Amino acid sequence: MQGNTAMLPILQGEAKHPPANPPAYDEAEQRFVKLLAVEDLDHYLAVQPSAATGFEQAIAKAIVEAYEQSGSTAAHRFLQRILYRINRLKLFWYDDLRHYTNERSFYLQKVRNQIEAAWQAWELAQLDVAALQQENVQQALTERCARDLDPPLSASSRYIQEQMTEAGYRLLLAIASFDGLVEGSRLSRILGGAANDVQCMLTRVLMEEYGGGRLARKHSTFFAQMLAEFDMSTEPEAYFDLVPWEVLACANHNFLLTERKRYFLRYNGGLTYFEVAGPAAYRNYLAAAQRLELSAAAMGYWELHIKEDERHGQWMLRDVALPLAAQYPDDAWELVLGYDQERLLGDRAGDAIVRSVQKAEHQPLALETAR
Repeated sequence: MQGNTAMLPILQGEAKHPPANPPAYDEAEQRFVKLLAVEDLDHYLAVQPSAATGFEQAIAKAIVEAYEQSGSTAAHRFLQRILYRINRLKLFWYDDLRHYTNERSFYLQKVRNQIEAAWQAWELAQLDVAALQQENVQQALTERCARDLDPPLSASSRYIQEQMTEAGYRLLLAIASFDGLVEGSRLSRILGGAANDVQCMLTRVLMEEYGGGRLARKHSTFFAQMLAEFDMSTEPEAYFDLVPWEVLACANHNFLLTERKRYFLRYNGGLTYFEVAGPAAYRNYLAAAQRLELSAAAMGYWELHIKEDERHGQWMLRDVALPLAAQYPDDAWELVLGYDQERLLGDRAGDAIVRSVQKAEHQPLALETAR
């Protein structure tokens, strides 16, 4: 069977910068991009299994390097990029319908499962899961939310507030646009099912993120306005190549938790942290924009989120996390696990963004506008 390899890659990073991966990982990723575009990939590989040999060898090598040996940044980045290219097929991007031809491919499922199994074991090893299982869940969640609502300034936070330049702010927007322009989309994956108070509150949170169904009020519209103020691209994923692996890991982790209903409690614990802790991060970004004397449009998204996420955090704790803990007493510790995992992933991603910003302030990147 002939594969449709003439299609362009789905994701096209527009930032001008050298690739961060070694040539072998870059080559393997590009080979995978071509495989994604092959019509009926499973049949194609059944006939020509050697077409994926090099890519599969790169995956196996990266798993060892990332999770069993030195923790190679290049290996982490390669694996998270591959995983994201598979996961994003769960959302609709209003693009060429042929991009979804392999959405249900068994081969893609196998690759996803292979990466996730090694990665998730590594992630869980970063936490003392046994200790979490012994905590009083309601007390643990309440105390964590109080702590994270207004945390002390970290070194990264101080840097953003007091030192980040406009060039750094532009890069911050580029990286943050990866999530900001499709905000709330993964939350939509858990809303179907039986009606109850928890489901209704989660739907309410999503509807606020989506501006009550009005594009002008949708949160992603406010983010696009910030990008437009700097003549930057407002296309989702335009700056994919700039996104650190730590940020990709946050997205991939959320894809996993929302696609596996068995992880429903973990996801909602994580979402509780995200909504509670969001305003503190946004205040850092807002302070930087105000210090740089940027326009109202260049910081409007942060102001909106500081107001709304303070309310969303209260809703998530009071009307989602605590009721779920009461409903599932034997499994309620998973809410705390989800909360702590999201905090760990978020802190790691935040530090990676600051490192990228600091580097860019010494080696500026050309951030193109949408063509």
